[in-house]
Parts: sequence; structure tokens; C-alpha cells
Amino acid sequence: MLSEQQIENRLRKRVKELGGKAVKFISPGLRGVPDRIVLLPGARIYFVELKRLGETLRPQQIKRRDELISLGFKHYEIDSYEAVEVFINEVCTS
Repeated sequence: MLSEQQIENRLRKRVKELGGKAVKFISPGLRGVPDRIVLLPGARIYFVELKRLGETLRPQQIKRRDELISLGFKHYEIDSYEAVEVFINEVCTS
């Protein structure tokens, strides 16, 4: 089974190939924020939570996800290389 770090590395590599950045999101004092903010050309911003296959979001992560979505941002949960490719394909067509 792939580790979260392996999936994260694949995401970073694929985003870089698109000319973007997948920056680590650390917010002291605000628990449950997504792991990465993906910044793509054209001022496109996506929030990504990375998990190992089969892991689910913790309650605080669900709260942050719902807040981001209510503000109009796109939030993705990625748990495999295949999910990375689904994300890449979606953001390439949006």
C-alpha cells in the first residue's frame, strides 16, 4: 500500500508538470486544514487533503472541508496515484 508521502510526492510532481505549485498548508491555531494548496496558472486554487487508501477525514478536517466549499473553493481528497490522475484531469479541463 502506498504511503501518504508517496501520494503527496506524485501530486507535487504532476502539478509541477502543469506549471503550478502544490504548497504545504500549515495554519497554526487552525486545526484540520488540508495538506496542500494547489496553485495553477490562471489564478486557479484548489485545496487537497491527502490520505492513505481507505483512510477517512477526521471530524475537524470535515469541518474545514465544508467551510472551504461553502466559500466557493474546490476541495479534493486524494488517496492513490489514480486519484492524483483524476484530480489532474479535472483541473486540466476546468
